[in-house]
Amino acid sequence: METAPTNVSFKDLSAICEHYFGKARSKGSHQIYKTPWPDDPRVNIQRSKSGKAKPYQVRQVLAAIAKLEAESET
Repeated sequence: METAPTNVSFKDLSAICEHYFGKARSKGSHQIYKTPWPDDPRVNIQRSKSGKAKPYQVRQVLAAIAKLEAESET
């Protein structure tokens, strides 16, 4: 995902988000996942026309996961 954010399926990204952040709340075409931080309370993803995840959202998810893992190490 880090090396090819343009080639991630929406289904895979959704499964990864659910693993790290729990069940999604859907709002239209968006899936919204709650994060534990008060200043950054959610991860928002949506399917592109090709059925893939949007690359900028893949990068946002990766950043949120990295932050979550860094906090769990302390």
